[in-house]
Amino acid sequence: VNVGCVPKKVMWNTAVHAEFIHDHADYGFETPGVKFNWRTIKEKRDAYVRRLNDIYENNVKRAHIDIIRGYGKFTADPEPTIEVDGKKYTAPHILIATGGRPVVPSDSEIPGASLGMTSDGFFELEELPRRSVIVGAGYIAVEIAGILSALGSKSSLLIRHDKVL
Repeated sequence: VNVGCVPKKVMWNTAVHAEFIHDHADYGFETPGVKFNWRTIKEKRDAYVRRLNDIYENNVKRAHIDIIRGYGKFTADPEPTIEVDGKKYTAPHILIATGGRPVVPSDSEIPGASLGMTSDGFFELEELPRRSVIVGAGYIAVEIAGILSALGSKSSLLIRHDKVL
């Protein structure tokens, strides 16, 4: 929700609007001087995600579900038990929502790796980059390249290829 599907869809819809504006003249619409403001969509997108987080958390509380934040591990206790920050929790059903964090290679593994960002960093950008290079051919890379390009960033997509065609 925070750095994936929801904010990506907001950005995708923003790019769709940019494409429509680009094609307006072909349909007889005159749209001179249309400008895009990255900060405006970033602020609105981030506020939307915060609002969704509040809604989800309130729904969980209304359902009398306990949210325990921290680093946990299963214990050797006979009943299903986890320990989080020194406190044990036992329940017939335990859901561990681990989340995910991208792994960034070191500069010794890939020279210059520290100069890049993960797809999570895309949502932290304070302004539209004039130029962008996206590494990868997965759907997230392709979508981000398309979004950046539609919004005006000169974008390149780098794809690993094992053999020359």
